[in-house]
Amino acid sequence: MRSYGNIGGKKIKKANVQVFGFFLIFSAILWVLVQLSKEYNRNVEIPLTYVNMPLDKSLQDSPKSLKFNLEAKGFLLIWKYQLFKPGLTIDLSNTKEVGSQLVYNIRDNRNTIENQLNIDFDNANFLKDSLVFDFQPRKEKRIVVLPKTDLNYDVGFSAIENVHLQPDSVTVSGPKNIIDTLTSITTKSIKGDNLNKSISGTVAIDTSNLGMLNFYRNTVDYNQKIEKFTEGNVEIPVEVINVPRGTNLTIFPKKVMVYYQVNLKNYEYVKGEQFKVICDFTEIQEGVGYMLAKVSKKPRIVNNVRLNERKIQFIIKR
Repeated sequence: MRSYGNIGGKKIKKANVQVFGFFLIFSAILWVLVQLSKEYNRNVEIPLTYVNMPLDKSLQDSPKSLKFNLEAKGFLLIWKYQLFKPGLTIDLSNTKEVGSQLVYNIRDNRNTIENQLNIDFDNANFLKDSLVFDFQPRKEKRIVVLPKTDLNYDVGFSAIENVHLQPDSVTVSGPKNIIDTLTSITTKSIKGDNLNKSISGTVAIDTSNLGMLNFYRNTVDYNQKIEKFTEGNVEIPVEVINVPRGTNLTIFPKKVMVYYQVNLKNYEYVKGEQFKVICDFTEIQEGVGYMLAKVSKKPRIVNNVRLNERKIQFIIKR
């Protein structure tokens, strides 16, 4: 009988501890809620980002953050400014030029700041009346844009021209020491596989590692004409140039086959007399019994020109 009474007593004590613990936690929560509902005055620091950078100016050491003293409930201070940490976007088109500085007046941009931070301006005491940006005038220059390509064509097809960009140059502004060293820039890679028709589109300019520069446009249009091609060949005599007077020279072979690609519709217009293959006597290397032939003339409508034989053997007869 006594053992049952002891067990019951333990159950009663355990229940008391649970009740006590519940009220302790409940009281702590109430205390925290009461404290957070009170008004506090705290310094707040928010990060800054910038938009509409002036194209004709180079800013020096722009402020990274803005500090202000805010009177608000503890809920807002902890929840918004410590957990979520909002930022403020500064529109530099709203600055005024004063000497060699741009000035962003805090009070003049009150509505923008209130809307972004969701605060009452009257409850915020900004430690600065304005944000000041030192600047240097930027130099402008027209820079050539070169296409970067990774294009592969379907069997029997080829481009009849290089990739054409429009515009083929862009205006760039930036610090003089950088602008003066820049002669050209490239596009992002223009890619294509098994191409069998003309291509066109828009591609971004590659501005990697050029963060100090402002580009008046960041994209260009491109196009390239692609048509069906066929291969042709013609036999052309080899001509040796710069042979010293009185030198009796014999070469072999005397003719070589020239292979080329041509647009199918232009095939009939390609003639043998439009090609010329030469060897330059002055390029002969001592101890070598041959010269290297090369195509010195070809019609503009052909490409991928090659020879079946480049090494031309020679004998000099005394």
